[in-house]
Amino acid sequence: MAKMNILLPAMGEGVIEATVSKWLVSEGSEVNEDDPLVEVATDKVDSEVPSPAEGKIVSIAAREGTVVRVGEVLAVIESNAGNTPGNDIKVDKEVERIRETITEIRNEKKKVEEVSRSLKSRTPSGKFISPLVRSIAANEGIGYAELDTVTGTGMDGRITRDDILRYLNATKKARAESEFPEKKDTRTTAEKSTSLQSPGDEIIEMDRVRKLIAEHMVLSKKTSPHVTSFIDADVTKLVIWRNSVKDRFVAAEGQKLTLTPIFVDAAARALYEFPMINISVDGNNIIKRKNINIGMATALPDGNLIVPVIKNANEKNLTGLAKNVNDLAERARKNKLKPDEITGGTFTITNFGSYNNLAGTPIINQPQAAILGTGAVRKVPAVVETPEGDAIAIRHIMILSLSYDHRVIDGALAGRFLNRVKEILENYSGETA
Repeated sequence: MAKMNILLPAMGEGVIEATVSKWLVSEGSEVNEDDPLVEVATDKVDSEVPSPAEGKIVSIAAREGTVVRVGEVLAVIESNAGNTPGNDIKVDKEVERIRETITEIRNEKKKVEEVSRSLKSRTPSGKFISPLVRSIAANEGIGYAELDTVTGTGMDGRITRDDILRYLNATKKARAESEFPEKKDTRTTAEKSTSLQSPGDEIIEMDRVRKLIAEHMVLSKKTSPHVTSFIDADVTKLVIWRNSVKDRFVAAEGQKLTLTPIFVDAAARALYEFPMINISVDGNNIIKRKNINIGMATALPDGNLIVPVIKNANEKNLTGLAKNVNDLAERARKNKLKPDEITGGTFTITNFGSYNNLAGTPIINQPQAAILGTGAVRKVPAVVETPEGDAIAIRHIMILSLSYDHRVIDGALAGRFLNRVKEILENYSGETA
């Protein structure tokens, strides 16, 4: 029997640590390969860490509530598979994946470290300041002596990212109240809460995921000047084609053919033709993404939202996209997604039509620069051109909306891209349009 360390795997772009939420096994438990062992939480997703092999859990190194960094030991398993060539390959791949993630994180943080070098790593009183906190302080013009006045909630009084942001918000609020004293609200939090309530009202505290979504949405609106363009598409041919093949598709592939993979396919084709939509912004630089990774906003049973990502969507055919979409959507609703399946997106699609909504103005999923909204497909009377002249006919019409970052995407480019998506959908037959 060989002992093997179970490490915290790479948890997605920019994620270097996770909190151990709940152990699903105990010391002495017998487990099979891929059995879920422990639930961990990052600031992006809750996930389960599976067992790398069949065996017995000898010891648990990271207790519930502990913060563990990528590559650190969670537990030790005793297994006969420890010395097999196949397992060695699996472990080597996981170690390599962790190394790659750490390398990416280091590269991402070079810029932060350069900005923060002007500040020492500790305040005069000895509070530790991470490179991220130093970077925020440098950008906001806060010296390390002023940082010493910030209350640190981390271990040994360490100043966390939330601490410095909370301090900045309080400072800005105090400054605004001093400049406009007539607008100062002297009520306590309890008084404010009471004044907003009426008899019978129910107060529901946001859960962790909803708080993260709220922060992400507010950040996006603060970061990008949003503009939304609309266009309607006559998808009658698409509807007729899908209805003619969906039963055969299920029989041949064992997958339902919904509209979502078709929307993903159309967006991927258009992004390939208009690569300056598939971008993000880094300061004064525009990053043109090589890969076309499309996120699809997915509603969860608890009312929250998650965005699994279809990697290299332009390289997949419709069958591959349908399988990918169905698999990700099903596992998203069961909270079974892996961390790297919700990261790396370069463009997002959100389907308002799922709830029979006509259209919407979606908020950009940062750090992306655009998001496509798809409305409900409806039968409506429309003017169509015929050899005999214009006529009124019943057509299947849907509204497409594109919200984009007007810092880097102008209306002309957004309009051409949106019109191209429309053209692809209007002439869709499963083949390259």
